[in-house]
Formats: sequence, C-alpha cells, structure tokens
Amino acid sequence: MSIDQKASAWTKEPFDTDTQNQVQQLINNDPKELYESFYKDIDFGTGGMRGIMGVGTNRINKYTLGQASEGLSRYIKGQYPEEEISIAIANDTRNNSKALTDAISSVFASHGFRVFLFDDFAPTPLLSYAVRQLKCHAGVMLTASHNPPEYNGYKVYWNDGGQIVPPHDKAIIEEVRNTAYEDIQFDGPKEYITIINNELIEGYFKRINKLSVNDSGKKDIKIVFTPLHGTTVNVLPDALMHAGFNRPIIVEHQANPDGNFPSVKSPNPEEADALKDAVKRAEDEGADMVIGTDPDGDRIGIGVRNDKGEIVLLNGNQTAAVMIRYLLSEKSANGTMPSNGFVAKTIVTTDLISDIAKTYNVDCIECLTGFKWIADLIRKNEGKKQFIGGGEESYGYLVGDFVRDKDAIISAVILAEIVAWAKQRGSSFWNELVTTYKQYGYYHDQLHSLTLKGSEGAERIEKMMSGFRSSPPKTLMGQTVERVKDYKSLDELNVRINERKSFSFESSNVLQFFTSEGARITVRPSGTEPKIKFYFSIKQTVLPGKDIDMLVNSGKDMVEEAIQELL
Repeated sequence: MSIDQKASAWTKEPFDTDTQNQVQQLINNDPKELYESFYKDIDFGTGGMRGIMGVGTNRINKYTLGQASEGLSRYIKGQYPEEEISIAIANDTRNNSKALTDAISSVFASHGFRVFLFDDFAPTPLLSYAVRQLKCHAGVMLTASHNPPEYNGYKVYWNDGGQIVPPHDKAIIEEVRNTAYEDIQFDGPKEYITIINNELIEGYFKRINKLSVNDSGKKDIKIVFTPLHGTTVNVLPDALMHAGFNRPIIVEHQANPDGNFPSVKSPNPEEADALKDAVKRAEDEGADMVIGTDPDGDRIGIGVRNDKGEIVLLNGNQTAAVMIRYLLSEKSANGTMPSNGFVAKTIVTTDLISDIAKTYNVDCIECLTGFKWIADLIRKNEGKKQFIGGGEESYGYLVGDFVRDKDAIISAVILAEIVAWAKQRGSSFWNELVTTYKQYGYYHDQLHSLTLKGSEGAERIEKMMSGFRSSPPKTLMGQTVERVKDYKSLDELNVRINERKSFSFESSNVLQFFTSEGARITVRPSGTEPKIKFYFSIKQTVLPGKDIDMLVNSGKDMVEEAIQELL
C-alpha cells in the first residue's frame, strides 16, 4: 500500500474525527511530515516500541498502541488458551500517557483480560515487579524513557517480569501486523480493571531491604535527589527511608511530574547537564551524594565527592564496577556468597566487571545490549545459578532477581549503602573506584553517538554499518585491528592470520573491533533512538605518578582520534 493510500485510510472510520482532520491537514499542507508519519509501521527495538507522538502508522497514538494491544491479546490467548488471563499496565509522566493507558486497558478488557492498573504514574521496575507478584501473564509499560518530550513508547513484558525476547517478540509483532485497525475494540468493560493497592509497593520495599549487605552508617550521609520530573519523586525517597537512610533533599523545581521536562534539555541522568542543579544543591548542602533518575525510573546517575572534596558525576561503567566489587567483596567477607552465583553485563559494558568477578571465582555472563537480555539470562539460569547483580554502561543496574529490568530504586538504595559503608571505613565511593583501578587497571569507557533522524538518517546509518562490514578499519588510535566480531552474521575474523570462525550468540546488528593493545570498539545502531553508537573501551595500566585525571585525558584523546578515523 502506498503512503497516499495509507494516509487516505486514516481520514475515514474507524479513526475518530480528530485523527481524520489531523491526517487531512498533513495531506493538504505538509508532505514531508506525511511521509515521515506513514512511510513505515513502527517497530519493536531493544526497548520495545518507541516513537514520536502523532497521527500515522509510524507514530505513537491511540491506534498504533491499540493495534499492538490487540495483536498482543491474540498472541497471549494463543499461548494460554485454557487460562483466565491477567495483565499489568503502568505509565510514566509523559504527555498523553494516562489517556493512552486508558485506551489500551480497554482493548485488553475487551478480550476478557483482568487488567491491573496503578492509580497514577509508576516507574518501570514497579511494573516488572507487579507482573511477577500478581502472577500476570504479561505487562505493558508506556514510556519513552529519557527521550525528548515529543516521544512515547510501549514496552511489553512476559510472565517472568522481563521484557519480551525471541521467540515472543517476533511472533507478537507478526500478530500485530496481521491486525486491522477495524478489529480494535476500545470499549472493554470497566469491571475487568483493578487498581493496584499500596501493599504491593510495601512488599517491594521489604524485598529491597533484604538485599542489604552492610547496614553501617546509613544515617551519617546526606543525599540530594532529583527525579527529573519523573515517576520516582515519591517512591525513591520512601525506599531510602525504609532502608534506614534519612529522607533525601529533593531538588524541588524538578520534583513536579511533567512530560515537558521544563527544567532540563534532556531528562537523561547520563548527561551532566541534567544533574547540574542537583550537583549545585549538593555543594550548597554539603551532601555526600547526588542521585538522579530518568522519567520512568529505570536509569540512575550519581555524583560523589572526589579526593579534592568536589562532587563529580560518575559514568555508568564506573558505578557498575564499584557496585559489583562491593557486592562480591562484602558477600565473600560475611559468608553470604552463593556457590552458584553470577553477575551479568552487556557486550558494550566495561570488562572491568569481568576482571572483578574472576577475583571472587564468580561467573560473569555477557549478553547483547539492552537490559532485557540480562533479564533473559536470569530466567535461563533459574534453578541453576543465582543472580547477584549486573549492569550496563547506559546507567542501568539491578541487584537481586525479584525485578527483571534495570531498577533505579534498588540501585539508589545499594549505591547509597556503598557511600555510607565507605564513609564508615574512612574511605569514600571515589576512593573505592580508584582502588579498583589500581588493582585491575584503568578502563577508559566512553560513548560517542551520532544522531541521524528520519528515513534519510536510517538509510545513512545502514550504509555506515555496511561500509564497516565490507571495509573494516585496519588501524585505530595507532593500534592494529586484530579481530573483527560481527554479531549479525555471528562470524569472527582474526585479521592477523586471516581466519574466520563462527560463535554462538543472539544475532544483532553489532560490530566489534579489537586492537593489538587490548582496546575494544563497538558500533551499533540504537534500537530506540535515531542514532548510531560507538562504544570505546581502552585499558591502561595505573603507574606511580599517573593520577586518574591524567588517564582520563589520555583516554579522551585516544577516543577523539578513533572517532576521526571512523567518521
């Protein structure tokens, strides 16, 4: 069907009058936006369905989400034909999220599903927890994480509380594509919808408290917290207090839930600019720690005091490494280390975590980018191995297995515990990081993203990936590229001896280049944003007279050189 035919169909029933008028306006006045809105159907990526809100098949709206919900309903019924089906649904603070949640809830109810809803916005990890706790067959989270205000999204969870992975993801999208808009029923009976009560959240807090490995000094630290206009505004402070900490100081002008995210350019704790107000407040208050979370409460950024007493923001790899080292060292010291324990990380997350795990004879299992793959590892190893903790470079971490997605609330409690524990010992979170580098080597892990929007951008990204495959770089940063690993073809080339071998993994559009001096460069298109991402990991030995700042600057210079070579 052509774009004109697709658009014309949206000017008639079953689409409502407002939708029809908006599409007609595009047809009459805005051919470029008409093309972007209809040139394809929105897809599932590493984080589910995510896109710009608006009318059209390539936009997030009542009908594309209704189609997804109708297709998902049919798939679940096919998987559980003899069961009474239940589903949990939550939404973040984004614009239109509540109206979209009400719309899809009615679609599920029209199939006779029991629908569990939060009475207000809720963070992503609570949705994952609710799916497991309420023994639901599936879950849906409406969120676009830290994307700009014009975005929204739809993440599907299976009965283990983890995001969908193969074979469910492809099977569900096939069912969705076979669903006509005329088949969607937005008038499911209200009596099938149940509001989730506070007992579930209280149970969540109790489970978090059991994750603690050291209770010392919790009342002796001061925390500044910003929810960046998102879902954690109440639940994260409550979790900290339940765990024994004082109530954090909240950055008030960023506490109001608001899908326009008015106080920041981007509500992303990965970006220093988003946390600058929290850092300023921490300096003014003499706080030990800064915590910032993204709108749906799965990512967390932290700031701690360095050896000069200044608040500095840590990257996701640094935070994950200190967290894993703390968990493993304390569990080993107090005799709670499981004999079959494992930690997990993605293929673009620092190898420092692997080095730490080896010290404690704990398996470190790798997976593709996207926390759904860590959740998949937990599921596959149930009854065989016990998950201790894991993380990814994009500021997402999890401890324990009663949630099956990255969890900023659990992470906040554990990371604050490390700050308190270190302070009691006359150390600090920063000193623990430096000690880790001295023991294992300094890993300079840095991300460079290139944003290329729209259909033209997607075409450029695909051409870049094809170019890297057909003509991989021979040298990077003055180092010979010795190995090229292609996760799409599951083929690894040893350049030095010109030998290829296959490897076993989930297939994905990812390339990795390994150099003669141990650097790793990973290239992949984002599954949720119009970006191509370059992940650099460069290991350097920490020598006497070389402080961390010198190593950081050296690493940045090497990354800048590699970016110029690649682009």
